[in-house]
Amino acid sequence: MAFDYDLFVIGGGSGGVRAARVAAQSGARVALAEEDRYGGTCVIRGCVPKKLMVFASEYRGAMADAQAYGWTVHAGGFDWPTFRDKLHAELDRLEGVYRGVLKTNGVETYDCRAALVDPHTVELADGTRLSAKHILIATGGRPVKPDLPGAEHAITSNEIFHLEKLPRSILIIGGGYIACEFACVLNGLGVQVTQFYRGAQVLRGFDDEARGLVSEEMIASGIKLHLGTNIEAMDVVEGGYRVTGTNGSEAVFEQVMFATGRTPNTENLGLEATGVAVGRKGEILVDSYSQTGVPSVYAIGDVTDRVNLTPVAIREGIAFVETVFKGNPTPVDHHPHPHGGFHSARDGHGGAERGRGARPRGDRGLCHLVPAHADRLCRTARPGADETDRQSGHPQSAGVSYRSTRCGGIDPACRHCRQDGGNKRGF
Repeated sequence: MAFDYDLFVIGGGSGGVRAARVAAQSGARVALAEEDRYGGTCVIRGCVPKKLMVFASEYRGAMADAQAYGWTVHAGGFDWPTFRDKLHAELDRLEGVYRGVLKTNGVETYDCRAALVDPHTVELADGTRLSAKHILIATGGRPVKPDLPGAEHAITSNEIFHLEKLPRSILIIGGGYIACEFACVLNGLGVQVTQFYRGAQVLRGFDDEARGLVSEEMIASGIKLHLGTNIEAMDVVEGGYRVTGTNGSEAVFEQVMFATGRTPNTENLGLEATGVAVGRKGEILVDSYSQTGVPSVYAIGDVTDRVNLTPVAIREGIAFVETVFKGNPTPVDHHPHPHGGFHSARDGHGGAERGRGARPRGDRGLCHLVPAHADRLCRTARPGADETDRQSGHPQSAGVSYRSTRCGGIDPACRHCRQDGGNKRGF
């Protein structure tokens, strides 16, 4: 049977783009459909814009440090529209890079939604049907909101980068990494931050001592952290939202943000009709080769809810191409490597590009949550280039200093000791 393409990829994030590019380089006829922006969660609505916000938020503390050392500092307030415009200009540039990579390698792109019709056919939003020998689903995930009256008015980590103005006050609901990070970032930008978390301590899954310290420093920095507390009711009122907590508190906030988890993007993809099985959270069920129960359909990345990290999705994409187009069956081992990476069962080394292993929690170092107190989390100052960290075993790079400290082992995913001399001021 003649197909329009050897491979059709649904989803233009890091995993989908990598698989499309590498497959095309092997000689396959490849197409890719993306209904939103190319680059995926990490580039467009996650790691990259978040890091720029982190960097912006650190200058408030840096100016206070400078004054303490005798500098006379003159600065006005933080100009959110100026920052936001620069941020989106950078995202536009990065999206152009992703588009350019696909074009250069001969991947045909469709800027629209695509869904499965049968094991070898996809239908585009305009009704066009295209056939492919293999179909790869890489549609990622999205933030979820609780089923609560008024919740539709709240924002998530997707919308935070598009606000017309920075709110004077915000309630963040959740106690995971994203919730705590945005609480600290917005606090650093001058927003009055309150945080509700239903658990006994934030950052479940991290080292207990570090969790306690981060919680203490968040409170010390001015964040109103309420543990053992959830949202009970949310009403739209003049000036924002009146929120009632399960602890009996009631207050009005200009903005409310839910950081209460993510779910795979599998709705309306035609999976059920095609016979592709999904799990109880909507994740696509695949084997160790990323193959679904339908032999011609594969899935990688967050849509499978295995290890939801960008470098892992990239590695899964490469392993998929090795398996399907290069005759080299390559399962992906999702167990952490002893040195912090994930690896293919065949290649025996970290799976991320450029030789960097994907760490169990990605770029989720704790130190920059409360950067002014990073020395209490980081136990060792780093000497410079070409020296190896005794605890983590990886080389350190010169040229980057974050308050003269980098992680000494308390947090194996610390971003400070993974910098390669880049300009942290971004843009």
